[in-house]
Amino acid sequence: MSGHSKWSQIKRQKGAADVKRGVVFTKMTKEIMLAAKEGGANPDGNFRLRLAIDRARNVNMPRENIQRAIERATAGGDANALESIVYEGYGPGGVSVMVEVATDNRNRTVSEIRSAFTRHGAKLGESGSVQWIFEQKGVIEIDAKGKDVDAIELAAIDAGAEDVEAEPGLITIYTTPAAFERVKKALETQGVKAASAELSMRPSQTVRLEGEQARKVIGLVEALEDLDDVQRVHANFDVPDEVLQHA
Repeated sequence: MSGHSKWSQIKRQKGAADVKRGVVFTKMTKEIMLAAKEGGANPDGNFRLRLAIDRARNVNMPRENIQRAIERATAGGDANALESIVYEGYGPGGVSVMVEVATDNRNRTVSEIRSAFTRHGAKLGESGSVQWIFEQKGVIEIDAKGKDVDAIELAAIDAGAEDVEAEPGLITIYTTPAAFERVKKALETQGVKAASAELSMRPSQTVRLEGEQARKVIGLVEALEDLDDVQRVHANFDVPDEVLQHA
């Protein structure tokens, strides 16, 4: 598993999302608005919106906040200016970084992202410079504690999963985007609840970092994730567990 996937798991365990709930809710509002704006307000016919609503509920976003975001998106107004953009660059040690944003002001966003890259010894690149390293996958993460790992792996593969990685405390299931919802539902039918489930970018290769470079790349990812306009950060780093645990 790439270091960034493991980093996401550790942050959930530490409750970092709770500390920054205001930032999390802001990000989820934008994700819901974009999904509703582009695919309609009915989650039954809009998979992206359904997924965004599930993610919002997982961080305990109030139902009224979710509904308000959908209404804002379909009413026009400020939602018309909101757009999705992907920025790409290189982190310490040559790590490839992709940053998904939702913004109503490109100039503000690119300035903030460039500043974060520069402060952490990284460099913003051209469009397409690192995207070729990543492939979109469905990623379902399950807390393995008290679970029958073999049974979950078998159920996931039977439902169409491409790959299953089991580590102490965590099961990560990868699917094609087309099979993602089918695999997720098959697991839910068997009473297996996901700690997180989303369409993400999986790197085809990773860069192993140690020591100071490992700490620098984690600092870069954290700085980017703290920006209001940033929805997701994808990076192909792999760093020692002890660095992740003490970050």
